[in-house]
Amino acid sequence: MGKRIAVVTGGIGGLGTEICKALALAGRTVIAVDLDSREQRIAGFKREVEGLDIHFAAADVADHEDCGRLVRDIEERHGSLDILVNNAGITRDSTLRKMDRAQWDAVLDVNLGSAFNLCGHAIAGMQARAFGRVVNISSVSGQTGNFGQTNYAAAKAGLHGFTMSLAREVASKGITVNSVSPGYIHTAMTGAMPPEVLDKVAASIPAGRLGQPTDIARTVAFLSDDAAGYITGANVPVNGGLFMSF
Repeated sequence: MGKRIAVVTGGIGGLGTEICKALALAGRTVIAVDLDSREQRIAGFKREVEGLDIHFAAADVADHEDCGRLVRDIEERHGSLDILVNNAGITRDSTLRKMDRAQWDAVLDVNLGSAFNLCGHAIAGMQARAFGRVVNISSVSGQTGNFGQTNYAAAKAGLHGFTMSLAREVASKGITVNSVSPGYIHTAMTGAMPPEVLDKVAASIPAGRLGQPTDIARTVAFLSDDAAGYITGANVPVNGGLFMSF
């Protein structure tokens, strides 16, 4: 058997890059998927992952047809698409009273619609090969809600509902579908927050700190391992104890 082929959407962001690295270090051939309009970031990404079996492919994950083209291309080039990490996400924060339809649609299309678009095209091949690992990156905001994020929280909560339903549909085919729900993680997004706000956030987390992208990446690598075949439909919270439930 050759190397497993892994696709990571939103692959050139801070979180996506660490996920790509973790999968490559676990012996996967990794394709990072993102928009091709971010030329400077793509160049930096390629330098950062140099020497690892990580490649870049351009696609608009909010476009159903473009996702179909991407999946066909990967399967033709590499022979399979075995691991799919739906990590692509954006924010368009606003209170509901001020939120316009474009802000709602953009977040739902990228954060939730992309999972439908990619899985819809990739699942058939996984079923035919009797193996697949799907990991959807949700969020603690989907569990608790968050002020000014009705669109984001709805998409992330919906993503886990999608996870559980698809897990039931494909479990007998050797495919697992799970969610990972990060809490506050050190990324460019949190880096833009005022230091005093970040200090308050960290103080509210039982672990006493924000998470690192590697905390998420390790969890994704675990769930996508060949040996993780009996875990499906699960949501793994990686939030330092910020939100606990069972």
